[in-house]
Amino acid sequence: MAEKKPANKMLLIMEENMIIGILKEIMQGERRVAGTPETVKKMVETGAAVLVETKAGDASFYSDDAYLEAGAILVDDPEAIYERAEVILKVKEPRFNHNKNKHEIDMMHPGQYLITFIHPAAPANHELVSRMAEKGIIGLTLDGVPRISRAQTMDALSSMSACAGYKGMIMAIDEISKFVPPMASAVGMLRPATVLVVGAGVAGLRAVATAKSLGAAVYAADIRPEACEQAKSLGARIIDLGVPAAVAVSADRKYASSLSEEWLTVERKNLEEKIAQADIVFLSALVPGKLSPIIVTETMVKAMMPGSCIVDISIDQGGNCEITPPGAKEIRHGVMIIGIKNIPGMIPTSSTWMFAHNVYNLLTYITKKDKIELDINDEIVASILVTKDGKILHAGALEAMGASQ
Repeated sequence: MAEKKPANKMLLIMEENMIIGILKEIMQGERRVAGTPETVKKMVETGAAVLVETKAGDASFYSDDAYLEAGAILVDDPEAIYERAEVILKVKEPRFNHNKNKHEIDMMHPGQYLITFIHPAAPANHELVSRMAEKGIIGLTLDGVPRISRAQTMDALSSMSACAGYKGMIMAIDEISKFVPPMASAVGMLRPATVLVVGAGVAGLRAVATAKSLGAAVYAADIRPEACEQAKSLGARIIDLGVPAAVAVSADRKYASSLSEEWLTVERKNLEEKIAQADIVFLSALVPGKLSPIIVTETMVKAMMPGSCIVDISIDQGGNCEITPPGAKEIRHGVMIIGIKNIPGMIPTSSTWMFAHNVYNLLTYITKKDKIELDINDEIVASILVTKDGKILHAGALEAMGASQ
């Protein structure tokens, strides 16, 4: 283990403090990191020892020197961090580390806490979640933080959704072969690009604002009346999906409800015409902790104009389009479909700053007297807890795993 502080000081810290590990992300194209020098300094000031993998912040422009100045201990070998840390902070779920020829899960140990985006309901992560349980890892997923007032500062999903809404719309605009604003020329007037945003949550509203600011003709749709009002206030024209509020909104009125196939059919029918006319379809409809609903079928994609674009930012939870390629972008039936999973990582300095503060606030919330204490009766803890004591506890994951079997 290569370290940038004297070994005796390192060992002294190891014996007396909570040990927090921050890893360099290994997913291709992922430029974010789970801690900034600012948040590391705050952790160190509480008495924690923070091990940061060398060059972990380079891609988001946070230097090793800045981490050292903040009090971190730089470590070259990620396996050494996994071995010694009690708490692992990451951006993305564990993956196979080709440099070590070993999966990150295999570097972890029983009783170790993992705080990251796990997306446990997504079919692609079911095997991972099962392995975490078998290994005895205590998994806490950031996409499960409830959208309640006392959890706002911990809500990394909302922070990253804002980043994805902005950058995802910019990516779509870059793909289409048209001007976005109306454009006057000596030979006539070109009409603005037509943008449809489905799901007017944090990401959708940011996408609406971005497209509107660039001069697009923007439409929005959401099954929640309040979300539609917010999109309308940003200048979007609202499409009525025909789903009654009593069906569309959860009992506590905080989230969209999972719709039956019957109501999803109604929703698709009301979107069909506008999807066929759209230059850009931005998909961000999510039900927290569950698979995202299929709103755009392959048949609907076939009806779209050649050269149009779909951005499906709900892909981490399965995707809103039936044929979105997970983690990639492809042209299908003449339509560019973007299913890239780490869009916030494309604006790494800003997204890292937001993410790291969310993670720090969550870690502070669950830490009592220098130790993590999980109160399963607490709404926040119950919502984020995925695995503990060898069991899978996340309701959305269990539901999705049962359905897949």
